Amino acid sequence: MKKLIQFKNIVKSFDDTLVLKGINLDIYENEFVTLLGPSGCGKTTLLRILGGFLDPDEGNVIFDNEEISNLPPYKRELNTVFQKYALFPHMNIYDNVAFGLKIKKMSDDVIRQKVTRMLKLVNLEGYEDRKVDQLSGGQQQRIAIARALVNEPKVLLLDEPLGALDLKLRKEMQLELKKIQQEVGITFIYVTHDQEEALTMSDKIVVMRDGEIQQVGSPTDIYNEPENEYVANFIGESNIIDGIMKDDYLVSFDDDDYECIDFGFKRNQEVDIVIRPEDINIVKRGQGKVNGKVKSMLFKGVHNEIIVETARGNHVEVTMTVYDKKPVFNADAGEYISANSFYVDIQDIDELTDDDIIARADAQAWDEADEDYLSLSKIEYDIQKEAGTYPVTFSTSKGTSITVEIFVVKQKYVMDEKKRIGIAAFDFFKTMDEIEESQALETDLKTWADAVSWDLDTDESVEIPNIDYDFEIEDLVPGKYKVSFSTIGREFKIHTTRSAEVDTNVGLDFAPEDIHVMEKMGF
Repeated sequence: MKKLIQFKNIVKSFDDTLVLKGINLDIYENEFVTLLGPSGCGKTTLLRILGGFLDPDEGNVIFDNEEISNLPPYKRELNTVFQKYALFPHMNIYDNVAFGLKIKKMSDDVIRQKVTRMLKLVNLEGYEDRKVDQLSGGQQQRIAIARALVNEPKVLLLDEPLGALDLKLRKEMQLELKKIQQEVGITFIYVTHDQEEALTMSDKIVVMRDGEIQQVGSPTDIYNEPENEYVANFIGESNIIDGIMKDDYLVSFDDDDYECIDFGFKRNQEVDIVIRPEDINIVKRGQGKVNGKVKSMLFKGVHNEIIVETARGNHVEVTMTVYDKKPVFNADAGEYISANSFYVDIQDIDELTDDDIIARADAQAWDEADEDYLSLSKIEYDIQKEAGTYPVTFSTSKGTSITVEIFVVKQKYVMDEKKRIGIAAFDFFKTMDEIEESQALETDLKTWADAVSWDLDTDESVEIPNIDYDFEIEDLVPGKYKVSFSTIGREFKIHTTRSAEVDTNVGLDFAPEDIHVMEKMGF
């Protein structure tokens, strides 16, 4: 196949923003090539440079073995179809399609033959006398394509031409465009951010990000063998896992080894692994590669999307002491006051303030008559920086007071060196009333236990979505209860026509060819 277009080290900036960072790309005759990427990745800029609407800051554009960087658009053997079709509203369909041929001063007979052929190609034969505003969006798009193709360019550039169409029409036009490209037998270069469009129409996909090409390949290659995490996430949905390539055809993740079909990596090299959701089968527990529990199931039309957690996240368990202690009532002052005993980490003693103590003890006072909250005028305590139990007394200005205890301890820290996540929480005290009056119990449990989780490498906070406890509020009595906080473990997304009930224990199975190993991305 003949090489038709070569981009050689194309660099382009707008003001101080580098939009294209040295693009090198070859495009061949009769290919349907899609430039795919999110907004701002540089795909339209690259197309406009090829079309002659922008000049590169550096680099060369070679077209059919000729340097064309300095050629104006009208001298280049290509035409462009934009998202806004730019049809002439004062002309009928025939004149819109014939416009470029008339500029070239072709004979009427030749123009009529070419226009008739193009309208037949786009399935609008017989529409010659219609006005533009009498056509649907899809028909207008076909006229824009016919007007571009009638000039017989070697390349047709399409800048998100289906973006203005509704979903059903867009899907129809994807197939229509591919059919037109095959019939006219020229190169189409198509810009889109839509993954499905790229996979449906293209012979070759160029995945772009931040002005750089991430991968070039066929739709099958791009989908089945993504070169990095960005491509795997952008094209379709993926389960992406940190792993170790122990040897050729052997990869490890989550403390287990798995056969794969990849090779050529260094021994014990850190890699990213992708397993597509449709490549995972749900089987009976113990019959797959891994076991897990169904966390959710969502009906998606042609399939169910099931989330299975296969490895428990980092977790810490604490004790909640529930007592039936009532607030202290001062009849002379007409005031109530309440507070709870609490735990504090020995490492936090130096930074402990009166406000911290009030908050941790949930200390509050209120007026009996109107239930307005009152200020706590005095806090008395003497805490040493050593493990032990220390009294703390809270008082109002009228002498209403309550004494509780501060337990100085070493906080329960759990560090998972493999997952590089830490989690910590305190034992805590709560009254029956406080628990029964909670409007968001799981959130309150995290607050009462001061439960936190963090990344061991960056110190950034990590969400704690799982809170388990061994009581029902309606059956609650004074006593001690276990509360467990945990981060999410390994979650797999599965696309299947099967269904599975939430909290069911299942197995997950996949074949060696379903495991795709990638180089880790550099940033």
